[in-house]
Amino acid sequence: MRAAFVRLAHPGGLPDLPLVQTVGGCGGRSFGAGSRPILWLHGGGYVFGGSDSHASPARVLAEIRGRPVFVPDYPLAPERPWPAQRDAVAGVLHVLAECDVVGDSAGGHLALVLATRQSLRIRRLAVLSPNTDRSGHSTTRIRYSVTDLMNDDAQDRRPSDMALGGLPDQNPEASPLLADLRAIPPLFMTATTTEVLLDDTLLFATRAARAGVPTTLHVLPNLFHMWHLWPDGLPQARQTLEAVALHLA
Repeated sequence: MRAAFVRLAHPGGLPDLPLVQTVGGCGGRSFGAGSRPILWLHGGGYVFGGSDSHASPARVLAEIRGRPVFVPDYPLAPERPWPAQRDAVAGVLHVLAECDVVGDSAGGHLALVLATRQSLRIRRLAVLSPNTDRSGHSTTRIRYSVTDLMNDDAQDRRPSDMALGGLPDQNPEASPLLADLRAIPPLFMTATTTEVLLDDTLLFATRAARAGVPTTLHVLPNLFHMWHLWPDGLPQARQTLEAVALHLA
């Protein structure tokens, strides 16, 4: 699964990658140059993905925003189940104090969990199709399993169970939709109308706004989960990264 995901992200072959560096005890890669790094928490269900699979969106975001983007290779399940991911990235955040954070899919879940922990200071937050609810509030997980070309409910649940299986669905670390959201910084969220995690985004954006969080929501039509992985070939992917960059200005 891990090798296949990297091939899917880079159908033309893996590009040249920056050297791995360590920040706060966690390895990863930094794309672009400059000061005030942006932290990108990659998706992949906590089972696959890394700074290699997410090299293209990280590089393009760095170019648009004119700031480096660090993608940590946090521990993966099943070898390292939760909370290894949370704790590894918390160490990065303690070093990159008050930085901006981007997260997609499971990385969006991770970003939101970290943002609810008031000991960690995140300046601005952007999450792309995050997992926010395992408790049953989302209806599109089942309804849109036939329209999402990248994901369905069973595929989404399987890696999540590998990583988070020890957490009850009602636990806010499994379902950040149920957490106290008042500590979350200004928030950008996006999803597409035909993906299984649409409700995860819509429900969370509504609760965050009601909690007083400045919230921007973009919903794009007729795409698939993780469309942003291909900014060099998909115009909507680059447009999404431009919107993220604007939020992180």
